Amino acid sequence: MGVGVAQCFAEAGHPVVVVDNDPGVLASGPARLRAGIRTATLVRPGSRQARAGVPVSRVESLVTWSAELADLADALLVVECAREDEDVKEGILRELDRICGAEAIFASNTSCIPVSRLGSFTARPDRVIGTHFMNPAPLKDAVEVIRAPETSGLTVERTEAFLARLGKHAHVVRDAPGFVTNRVLMLTLNEAAAVLGEGTADAETVDRIFQDCFGHPMGPLRTADLIGLDTIADSLEVLRRHTGEDRFRPCSLLARLVAEGNVGRKSGSGFYQYSSQHLTARGGTDRG
Repeated sequence: MGVGVAQCFAEAGHPVVVVDNDPGVLASGPARLRAGIRTATLVRPGSRQARAGVPVSRVESLVTWSAELADLADALLVVECAREDEDVKEGILRELDRICGAEAIFASNTSCIPVSRLGSFTARPDRVIGTHFMNPAPLKDAVEVIRAPETSGLTVERTEAFLARLGKHAHVVRDAPGFVTNRVLMLTLNEAAAVLGEGTADAETVDRIFQDCFGHPMGPLRTADLIGLDTIADSLEVLRRHTGEDRFRPCSLLARLVAEGNVGRKSGSGFYQYSSQHLTARGGTDRG
């Protein structure tokens, strides 16, 4: 997600610094960015970049890769895209608060953690906001923007202006666990996994029903594989912790796949098996 968000800003002409403490992620980042730019140009020929004929090399040149948060000291907007772990996000936000200028906005791409909670990790809760980009970020026009009670009107206005320059439409919602998107979506994905695990239908059928009956472009199980089953499990646990409602507990099939490391597209296997040649569906039951 971080590379996708960086691509959005670079394609709009903004210099971007991508920070990650994983050497492997940093090493693979430029290639993933290059692939993402080319995909966006092919999939969306009417996009800003395609219309302008901006070369891949030009977009790439605007992105700098670093392992040090200190390299964000001059940033006006920091989009935090760490995994959905409150402790990890707390450490990052506290360090950013120490490093960055007083006017910098911290925009979290959190999928479920209340923004008010994230803002409490800083001395600038009025400049902390949620910017929940959809995946893949370069191909989605909408961003769910979460305004905590402490978030100032100026922060909302500046964030909406940043997003508008990316060609993104901001849907502003009030702060709550999971906001709108994931308060609803995570339950749907978890229940789809439960239906599959119970043997009611195979993965292809579950997804096809949502596509044919409801007009969804992608079914819930393929969506889950795209997001990452580990991210979904983490998000469900965050929702369960912050709401106190056990309905957000990951179902047994989802928990088992995550424990096995089969977390979706990024691992090559999830509810579906992925290869460069074909896509095959999982079926069966997780009982017994």
